Parts: sequence; structure tokens; C-alpha cells
Amino acid sequence: MAEETETNTADNDIAPVVEEKKKGPGKKQRAGIFLLIILAVGGAFGFKWWIKGQTHITTDNAFVEAHIHSISARIPGIVRNVAVRDNQFVKKGDLIVELDPTDYQARVADATATMNMARNETSGEYAKVDAARTAVSLAKVRLEQADTDLMRGRALFAKEVVPKEQLDRLETAYKVAAMEKRQAEETLRRAEAEVGLIGTGSKDAKVAQKKAQFDEAELNLSYTKIFAPADGYITRKSVEAGNYIQPGQPLMALVKLEDSWVTANYKESQLTHVKPGQKVEFNVDAYPGQTFRGTVDSIMAGTGAAFSLLPPENATGNYVKVVQRIPVKIVVDKDSDPEHHLRIGMSVVPSIIIERGLADILRDLNPFS
Repeated sequence: MAEETETNTADNDIAPVVEEKKKGPGKKQRAGIFLLIILAVGGAFGFKWWIKGQTHITTDNAFVEAHIHSISARIPGIVRNVAVRDNQFVKKGDLIVELDPTDYQARVADATATMNMARNETSGEYAKVDAARTAVSLAKVRLEQADTDLMRGRALFAKEVVPKEQLDRLETAYKVAAMEKRQAEETLRRAEAEVGLIGTGSKDAKVAQKKAQFDEAELNLSYTKIFAPADGYITRKSVEAGNYIQPGQPLMALVKLEDSWVTANYKESQLTHVKPGQKVEFNVDAYPGQTFRGTVDSIMAGTGAAFSLLPPENATGNYVKVVQRIPVKIVVDKDSDPEHHLRIGMSVVPSIIIERGLADILRDLNPFS
């Protein structure tokens, strides 16, 4: 009985071990299946991520840009009024700066008086021309009369009716009349030249000169008011009322955000399939979770290093190959930014969507293609 009891006890001790051995492989199989599922899901996600990397060309070296108008004066003067403030939105044609027009109004008045005087002088010169023409006509008549008297005197002298002394006086009178006619003609030509009726000069040249000075004075007077060249926002304002400014001095900048774009500096190895017209999606650090859209407008004709102040000289010294970056201009769709949230200089992460199928992507992996 004791032996049977010991045998039963031993069998009872061995049974759980056998059951645990039977259950052990089941747990490992479940763990293996779970691991295979994880690997399959990870592989699927990895493959999908790799495909997206082939069809969405992304870079974080990109920034928002826009047209910047530098506002400056064309004439020197004292600022009377600054009609805008920092970051204010203005429309094209709005008054932004006004200079003191007193000096330029005085110049316009002086130019007006000078032009009127020139017109009066020109009228007097025309009167001189008329008088010179009358003098020429009178000289011609006197010359004709002197010629007639000389011919008559010669005929009478041939018949010995008049003495030689009287014939000499008639010849002298004819010569004087001829010289007077020539002098009158020279006076007429000089008067016509002063007015501009003859020669290379134009008619009323003096009046035209004074008129040009008057137009210049009026133009400078109009420059005392500076207007906005486009719709945009005022930035970098550095002028206040009472400042004396010089021509070309920067007063402020006007940023036109309506036609903003993104300059993305892609690596040259990323531009294999990039073409103008392709769609772009990009995110901005300032607005997380918001996606903006755009279109590839153009690709720069050279790398950024090629147009730098000191371009690299690869033909000299030791050469180290560096992957270059080429700027790509991306035009922002107005519908994706209707309120103009984008500001110049913002960091952007754009993704150019390349329209390539899976077959094209796999074909590129074939080393024998």
C-alpha cells in the first residue's frame, strides 16, 4: 500500500510538468505570431513611408518670400506728415509721407514768371522780325530808285547834259543803297535766328526752355507727396515728422503679401523628377496642423553657391564634394491663405508631389534597366 501511495504521488507530481510542457510551445507560437504581425504591420508602414518618400520630395530648408517695395523720396526736404504707422495695411495710391512744399511752390511761381517773361520777350522778338522785314523792303525800294537814277544819269552824261561830278554822286548813292539793303537783310536774318525761324533751332526755343523749367518745378512739387506703390503692409518705418531727408534715403518698406511665394532649397539629388506645375503641400512652424498648398513655378538656373559673393573655385586646392542646393520657387495658392497669415521669412517644410506610379519607382531600383 505504501508503494502504491508513493507511485500515485509521483504520478501526480509529474502530471503538471507534462501539462506545462504541452502548454509551453503554445505561448511561444502566440508570441511568434504576434511578432510576425508587428513585423508585417511595420513593414507595410515602412513600405508606405518609403513610397511616400519617393513621391513627396521634402526639405526643411525653405522660407516664405514676397515682393518688398523700398519707399524713398525723389527730392530733399523736411517731412511734414507721416500718414502711416508700423504694420499698417495700405492700398495702392494711399498717401504715406508728405514733405513741406513751401520751397517747391516758390520755385513753381518763379518758373511761371520766367516762362511768361520769355513769352513776352518772344513777342518782342517777333516784332523785331517784322521791323527788319520792313527795313529790307525799304532798302530794296531805295536801291531800285538809286539804280534808276544812275542809269538816267549815265544817259544824260553821255549826252553831256550833266557834269561828271553829278554822275559820281549818283554812283555813290547806288553803292550806299546796295550796302543798306545788305545790312537790312543781315539784320533780318539775325532777328529770325533769335526767334528760331531759320537755322537748326526750333521756333520759340526760349519759351520751350522756360516751359521745361516750369514742368520740372511742378514735377518736383508733386514729389512732395509720396504714395503707396501697391497694396501691402508697412514695415521698417524709419521716418518721423520734422526729419530732413535726402533723395533715395530709405524711409520704410512695403511688403506685398498677396503674391507671396516659397523659396525651397532642395538638394540637387532630390530634383530628378521635379518639374514646374507640380502641386506642393507645405506646413509652417507658426501654424502647426494647418496645411497650405502651392505650385512649383520655376527652378533656379544655378545653385546657391554659384551666385554667392565668393563662388567656390573647385579647380584649385583639395576638392571635397559637397551636395549642392538649388532654389525652387513655389507659388502659394491664394485659396489656401485667404487671410494672408504667411509672413516673409517664416520657416516652411514643403513637399513636392511627384506623379509617379509604383511601377516607375520599382523600375528605378532595377540595376540592369
